[in-house]
Amino acid sequence: MKLKLIIITFFSALTTFAQNKPAYLIFNKDGNQVTYNQMIDDFKSADMVFFGELHNNAISHWLEFEVAKELFAAYQQNLIIGAEMFEADNQIIIDEYMNDLIDVKNFEEECRLWPNYTTDYKPILEYAKTNSITLIATNIPRRYASIVYKKDFVGLNNLSDQAKKYIAPLPITFDPTVDCYQQMIQGMMSMGGHGSTNIAKAQAVKDATMAYFILQNWQKGKVFYHFNGSYHSDNHEGICWHISQTNPNIKMITISTVLQENISTLSDDYIGIADYIICVPEDMTTTY
Repeated sequence: MKLKLIIITFFSALTTFAQNKPAYLIFNKDGNQVTYNQMIDDFKSADMVFFGELHNNAISHWLEFEVAKELFAAYQQNLIIGAEMFEADNQIIIDEYMNDLIDVKNFEEECRLWPNYTTDYKPILEYAKTNSITLIATNIPRRYASIVYKKDFVGLNNLSDQAKKYIAPLPITFDPTVDCYQQMIQGMMSMGGHGSTNIAKAQAVKDATMAYFILQNWQKGKVFYHFNGSYHSDNHEGICWHISQTNPNIKMITISTVLQENISTLSDDYIGIADYIICVPEDMTTTY
């Protein structure tokens, strides 16, 4: 009788799941399902929160914005927002727009915005502007990351002192045994090996620069909310690894976004990749 009850309960749960068709579920690092509010409550103990997105995933972008609003409600002006999608040399343009010194036309024409800016990032930037939240452009200018890919880190030495202000201080710390970089190197080698190490170094200079500008703009008592591609913070590597090399006492909480055909249970492949994993159906609408 007890077994029969368990089976009925199990199939009832499956039927309810199928009927509700949730757009996402949230799991903790152990693979246990948690609620949105449980995740948000945990952020209250963090110094930094990293939202690892899939760049074209509608659920990622919606939840990114929702988390921004939750954090502002909790921390008000002690919240700082930063993003991979804005490059450090455009900080002056962002500041001018946020302070109403230039209009939206000038801002959007001159800031080298991503093609999906209007649908995916503009809502957060405009929310930050309306609420006077500091917004930091954390990423290295892409032309300098390209130098690393073509000429290794030494190529950065030829840049002017002014240009170097938009990069983490040289020399860039690089550990090829960190799993995210090792996987890139091995992946390139499997395809012929050309540029195998330099592509990982180009990734590392992005991570190091984002970590640098996050640390430059954070102080104890503030919360830094950063959104980036999930590969920049998965497994507490990438940006998080570089921050830990400078200040191992900073408490970072990470979010990752993954796609699955069936989201009722988190795949073993994704357990542990972040503190919280947003699991989205594979057929979810994309923004591009």
